[in-house]
Amino acid sequence: MNKVIIIGTGPAGLTAAIYLARANLDPIIIEGPEPGGQLTTTTEVENFPGFPEGIMGPDLIANMRKQAERFGAAFRTGWVNQVEMSNRPFKVVIEGGEELLAESIIISTGASAKYLGIPGEQENIGRGVSTCATCDGFFFRGKKIIVVGGGDSAMEEAHFLTKFATEVHLVHRREELRASKIMQDRARNNSKITWGLNKVPLEVIASESGVKGLKVLNNATGNEEVIETDGVFVTIGHTPNTGFLNGQIDINEIGYINVKPGTSETNITGVFACGDVQDSKYRQAITAAGSGCMAAMDCEKFLDGHAVQDWSQTLSV
Repeated sequence: MNKVIIIGTGPAGLTAAIYLARANLDPIIIEGPEPGGQLTTTTEVENFPGFPEGIMGPDLIANMRKQAERFGAAFRTGWVNQVEMSNRPFKVVIEGGEELLAESIIISTGASAKYLGIPGEQENIGRGVSTCATCDGFFFRGKKIIVVGGGDSAMEEAHFLTKFATEVHLVHRREELRASKIMQDRARNNSKITWGLNKVPLEVIASESGVKGLKVLNNATGNEEVIETDGVFVTIGHTPNTGFLNGQIDINEIGYINVKPGTSETNITGVFACGDVQDSKYRQAITAAGSGCMAAMDCEKFLDGHAVQDWSQTLSV
């Protein structure tokens, strides 16, 4: 039986792995077929402390993984098909049928950005297409940017990007916005934000050097048009990766795992959550790493009070 299984990598899961491995708790980390989380789709990361010249997202993840392995963390690759958390020890089933038992579980499966699903979008992620203004806004200093979306996040991202861009053009498929009035008013009062309402994105236009425009359908005229831009920020929300839990854990109204304030503790004793799977607000690599540290420390404290011998009866049954 394992002391702790970490489901998911990325900066949260890997930070938890580093702390737990250094504590001689021999964590098992289960990474999906595309490990590393959203940082693996990011080019240069300039806002993670300790890298004054910046670092490529995949390189940052690779360094964290090596650090965890150095202290004895072990990795398994594959989707988690089933988790049973009704009784301890918990059971995790990986694709292929491998079953693992654990005294505790840390969930760090992150959240996936929603995309438009249009031609040219996926091919140009990191070449002008982004889902994170805080991460990538700096690279568009003095350039034109399009923000796609109509909610509070879109208004907030558009306002933030005006710190760098000469113009931020906000595109939304309907005439009405979903954003709250206060966020709409804030955006409308920003002279750098222009509006492209009632326009449906059709295709990201790009050349070898990167994004050049966004083709849209003007619902009012029925005509297609191309809006010139240097970057397209897609801000239509995120989906927390909690489907595999099958409702066994408490989540909030938008699908993120609920944790006890100030901790990583979930409603199930011995199960912890960290990173974007429980954070719908910040969604940064550094905050994810910090919450991974919290989860590791909470988990270590839990294991101190729930030794293996306490479960011998459960295992014999």
